[in-house]
Amino acid sequence: MANTYLDVPFKAKDEAKALGARWDPDARKWYVPDGRDLAPFDAWLSAGKMAAAAVSANTKDIVPVTQMALQDVVVARKGVPLSQLLGGVAQAVAHVFKSGVWTIVEVVEARTKNGHIYLELSERTLDGVVLATARGSIWANTASKILPEFERTTGASIAPGMKLLVRAKPAFKTLYGFSLEIDAIDPEYTLGDLEARKREIRTRLTQEGIYGSNKKLPFPWDFNVVLVIAPQGAAGLGDFQAEAMRLERFGICHFVYAHSRFQGEGAAHEIRLSLGEALGRWSEADGQPDAVVIIRGGGAVTDLAWLNDYELAKTLCTLNIPVLTGIGHERDSTVLDEVANTRFDTPSKVIAGIEQTIRKRVDEAQTDLEFLVGHVRHHLHVTKGQLEKSVSGIQAGALRQVATAKETTSSLINELRLDATNTVHDAKRGTHALLTEVRHDAHQLLSEARREVPTLFAEIRAEAGNVVGTARTVTTARMESVRDRAVVDIRRSRESIQLGLREVTTFARRVTADARTASVALFREVAGQGPEKTLARGFVIARDRQGKPVTSVSGAPSGTDLEIEFRDGRVATRVK
Repeated sequence: MANTYLDVPFKAKDEAKALGARWDPDARKWYVPDGRDLAPFDAWLSAGKMAAAAVSANTKDIVPVTQMALQDVVVARKGVPLSQLLGGVAQAVAHVFKSGVWTIVEVVEARTKNGHIYLELSERTLDGVVLATARGSIWANTASKILPEFERTTGASIAPGMKLLVRAKPAFKTLYGFSLEIDAIDPEYTLGDLEARKREIRTRLTQEGIYGSNKKLPFPWDFNVVLVIAPQGAAGLGDFQAEAMRLERFGICHFVYAHSRFQGEGAAHEIRLSLGEALGRWSEADGQPDAVVIIRGGGAVTDLAWLNDYELAKTLCTLNIPVLTGIGHERDSTVLDEVANTRFDTPSKVIAGIEQTIRKRVDEAQTDLEFLVGHVRHHLHVTKGQLEKSVSGIQAGALRQVATAKETTSSLINELRLDATNTVHDAKRGTHALLTEVRHDAHQLLSEARREVPTLFAEIRAEAGNVVGTARTVTTARMESVRDRAVVDIRRSRESIQLGLREVTTFARRVTADARTASVALFREVAGQGPEKTLARGFVIARDRQGKPVTSVSGAPSGTDLEIEFRDGRVATRVK
């Protein structure tokens, strides 16, 4: 026979104990040990005894109760009190379930009071249809034994939405009704359920051919605008923003934040809505963000389980923007980590990766700038040499042209002077010869006249006078002719010389103007390659206190004061 349970009020417990009743902590009821007389306990006996099936000790399979009968019920009036009826049910349940049964449950609600854990449990189909519900409890002395091992193994505390394999003993109380008293939990089942859910999502995405789509996108070459999805006020978000604000303060990168819950029923759907609304606010003119960052602080494995959602994972797979995750759990990963373009362990490592990429681009830009400056300086040096050489050549050519023109002019002038002098000398010699001849002829004629005909003296004198006049006229005409020819020749020589000088001057001016135009164009081309255009493209120049450019990390040790030049001004800073 089994023990007989009693319905003993709290104020009568001492009396029942004095009569030999014992307290059952599992059933939380007083009972009469098997073999003792029940007569002293009539006041607390239930209305009857219930026959029920037993639980197999070896297989722990539950044998359904097929029959319930009230025995030895003696009533003086019609019907029995509810407390007696429920007490019979409680006694029957206690007789049938003397030990716990392993059962699979899903936690709907969990609360703690005075160390006791009170649970709302259910069983649901894959479609969410509820098949069964029950209340459960883990008493404080049991919770202190089984929960630490469960939390150590799973890294989680019991929370809504968690599936558990528990050993539970059914219990029925007249005041509180039916409940399950849990005395053991299998943590391996919970871990297996979480992994099975991830495996199912992974399989569906693979069958649809989108599992690795986001990973195939190239990692952002640089970061200008980043969309961040994170829980409001999360510790991980604070770590991320501490570094992100420094990048924003210097205008390097802009971060747009959208907040959502990351755990609890509907968290995955809320993340999808927050992501969609944030991307919807981007205009076509603004383009798209360089990356979407999903971060949260560290948490338990079951806290992360809310992120293992098929629809959310599919959204990230089909997103044409690289997704970077920093869920904050180094040991375990979620499906979001698997499908994201790049996974980081923590939010701090996400911002560190972004900062490292930006720094890499800056180093490359610095290298390109140094190469460009060196190339421009070399080109300027070569051009300057060519220009100086061209100017020297032009000057030498002009000097040679002027010297040649001077030599030519001097030669022409000397030649003209010589011709004019020779012409005058020839005219003088011709005139002298004519005068001599005339004088000789005149003397001869005069002598003949004196000898032959004194009377003809007057005629001869007249003829001589005529000859002399003619000779003078001829001489004067020739002298004027020689003088006019010399004047014409001199004038033509002067005109030729002036024309030559004008042509030389025009040629020299044209060559000098062409050289000046080429020099101005070349200087403009060289000046167009200066640092101003490079600054306008978003690069900066770092200078030390003396204003010298700093081109490497070794030139800026910790504590160095620097001046950073931007397109529209300069900012002083110090290297930490």
